[in-house]
Amino acid sequence: MAIFIPDITTKRYVIISPIRLERPKDTHQSNNEPTQTICPFCTGNESLTPPEVFRVENHGTWDVRVVPNKYPITDIHEVVILHPSHTDDLCVLPSDHVSRIMETFYQRYVTHKKNGQVLIFGNHGIHAGASLSHPHAQIVVIPHTIKLDTLKREPLANIIEERQHAVAYCPAFSQWPYEVWIMPKRSSISFGETTEKERNDLGLLLQHTLKTLKKAYKSETLLSHNENEPFSYNYYISHENNFFLRIVPRFIHRAGFELGTGLSVNSIHPEDAANTLRSLW
Repeated sequence: MAIFIPDITTKRYVIISPIRLERPKDTHQSNNEPTQTICPFCTGNESLTPPEVFRVENHGTWDVRVVPNKYPITDIHEVVILHPSHTDDLCVLPSDHVSRIMETFYQRYVTHKKNGQVLIFGNHGIHAGASLSHPHAQIVVIPHTIKLDTLKREPLANIIEERQHAVAYCPAFSQWPYEVWIMPKRSSISFGETTEKERNDLGLLLQHTLKTLKKAYKSETLLSHNENEPFSYNYYISHENNFFLRIVPRFIHRAGFELGTGLSVNSIHPEDAANTLRSLW
């Protein structure tokens, strides 16, 4: 069971969850080469995960599976296995499959919103904290009694691309180089109040943004990543009303200044980032 411990002055919480140490890994810290392990998320290995709580069917097999996390952060923690393929990430999946993923996120959000604050997030790549390389996302529910230190939706600026129901942009308050936010054009709604058309547009912008960020990562030579390192990123869907989807590409690694001050240093102006991403779109 997760233990929530508050700081005595700021009332921020830390979660103590020793079971996280037992998570399996299939990547090496040294060279990012996959190890020869059996992936519990691949087709044929369904018995290696806890019994699924949700699935999207496709002609007798599955397209998306949701299972309880065996190594949870909180008491309600699920893994969304995005695709049967071990290598097909969001960047390369068919658009209709991305829509099925967004629908799965929505269904699980609606299922859990009465139990607490629902955070949907994905970690891709070793520098983003992923322990298994098979494309997956996670859903964590935090009790309502825990005050989360989270960002609010930033004003629209530096637009990259927009669709009928959603827009992708680089907010002026970007803490990371090439950080991108995607928000619905409707305001003051939670993810659980979105329409299918809104979710489709969010999913398409998410996928296209990741493709474009991957191009920028390969071409960017001024930032502190090794050109041989694979592209890593995080994304999450905020849990509150007036929600947004935030993408943090891992072009850089945080260091002592950020840890010591709580301040973020962004070496790429958000306006320049938006210009570059538009040119690569």
